[in-house]
Parts: sequence; C-alpha cells; structure tokens
Amino acid sequence: MTKKKFLIGVFDYIVITVGVVLFVMAWQSFLLPNNMIDGGLTGASALLSMVTGVSVDIWYFGINVLLLVLAWFILGQGFGIKTIYAIVLSTLLFRLLGDESMRCLWSVEGEVLYVGDGILVPIIGGLLEAVGLALIIMRGGSTGGTDILALIVNKFWPISIGRFYLFADFVVITLLIFVPGHCFTDVVYGYITMGVCAYVLDLIMLGKDSTVQMIIFSEHIARIGNYITGTMERGVTALKAVGWYTQEDRQVLMVMLRKNELPQLVKAVKDIDSKAFVTVVPANNVYGEGFDEMKTGIVRKKKK
Repeated sequence: MTKKKFLIGVFDYIVITVGVVLFVMAWQSFLLPNNMIDGGLTGASALLSMVTGVSVDIWYFGINVLLLVLAWFILGQGFGIKTIYAIVLSTLLFRLLGDESMRCLWSVEGEVLYVGDGILVPIIGGLLEAVGLALIIMRGGSTGGTDILALIVNKFWPISIGRFYLFADFVVITLLIFVPGHCFTDVVYGYITMGVCAYVLDLIMLGKDSTVQMIIFSEHIARIGNYITGTMERGVTALKAVGWYTQEDRQVLMVMLRKNELPQLVKAVKDIDSKAFVTVVPANNVYGEGFDEMKTGIVRKKKK
C-alpha cells in the first residue's frame, strides 16, 4: 500500500467517524429523549425497544449483523469493512449517549441542548441525521439497515437514495401510532424528521455528483482544449460552427463537467482568453465514462 492510499484510507475513516457521531447524536440527543423517531432500521429498532424494553443498541446491532453478508457480496469487500466499522461505532455510541450519565447531551429541559420549540427538534434531528449519513455514504460506508438496501437498489435502478429512504421511513414512522403511549402528533413529528432528512441528504449527495454542460466560444480553442484534456483529464468535443454575421467557419468546444470542477475550468478559460464567451447549463442523467453508469434494472432470464 502506498503512502497516498494509506492517507486516503485514514481520511475515509475519520470522515466516517464524524458522520457516525452526528448520526447518533441526531437520535440520542434530540429524537429519542423527546419520544420522536425517524424511519429506517434505527427507527424500527426504536419501535422494538419501546415495545420490548430491550435497548435500541441491541436491536440495532443484532439486525445489522444479519444484513452484513448482503452488503459484503453485492456492494464489495471495502464497503463491508467500512460498514462493520460504522455499525460497531454506532452501537457503542448509542449505548454511551443513551446512558443517564450523558443526560447533559440530551435535548431536554434544563440541559444545554434543550430546544424550547418542539417543532425544531425533528428539524434539527433530521438535519444532523442527513449530514451524518451523507458523510458516511460518500466515503463508501453505511450505518447498515436501509442504508444497505438503498445503495443496493441505487446500484441497479436510477432512484435517488433520499427517495428510497422516504418510502422506508414512511412505513416505519406510521407504525409508531400503534405503540402504547404515542399519538398522531408523534407520527407527524416523525414525518417532519423524515422530510428534512431526505431533502438534505439528496441535496448533499446530488450536489456532489451533479453535472453541467459547458460550451466555449473562443479564439484560443486549441489551448483551452489541451487544458481540458491534459490538466483536467476530461473529454471535450470540438463542434463545427459558422458565425452568422461574419459567415466564417469556427470551432466551438463542448464539455461535460462535475459541478465542483466548474470553477477550475472557468478560471482557466478566463486566464487563456478573457474575451471568451461561455454558456453553462445543468445536465441531468449523464451516463458514460467519468460519469454515471447506465442503470436499466436487473435483466430477468426468460423462461424456456
């Protein structure tokens, strides 16, 4: 293993650790102390804990163990190792932050994290949960449960991770109304948490991978094209065009970029030709080398 790969691996686990801390705090600091839940496996574990009296961390860990084999074979060995780390760390933090001695980190009256307005609790909880999940997923990990199922579905079908969570969470949260001691208000708070988490998760995940199409008109097409292919290692297409006013033949560059690469190319174009004319438009569902894989579903074999 090279030093660069080692440092990248260390960075991955640092980011995953931060994500797990935020994820667990969303539950143990805000949602559970206020008798609120979100969906997914953690929500299901919370429901089972309310009914059986067995702590959330035990249900969470036990169910996740059953799902790890699925993650290992379908999503890869690296994913499995990082998932094991995230699940074990989450379980330990659920146990630690759920202890009465850690009440100072709960959002309850008299403590520093107390939120007086009840409607803000699910909003804060959903926000922390989404940011935590996004950090974990972006570094190739998962907290297990519906995270695994969402990534498996997303591997074969072009469905956003946030939308999958939305469906799974809706089912789990609705079941809360059948738990003794809870009412429809608690379910509504759960829906709010669900909506905030799904929206923010999609915003972060899709924002990272969103693509733009850039068309460049310049007198220095060759230099700009060489910069794109050489420095940025992106493909670029030269289109033949005719200036209507001058009736002169010229070339126009068209390039597809990740949104986070756009500032670099804009700066380069400006440095090469300050008079260049550039258009940038969003491009959805870009498939091919360097972008997304075409997902058309699982092909079923026809019966003979």
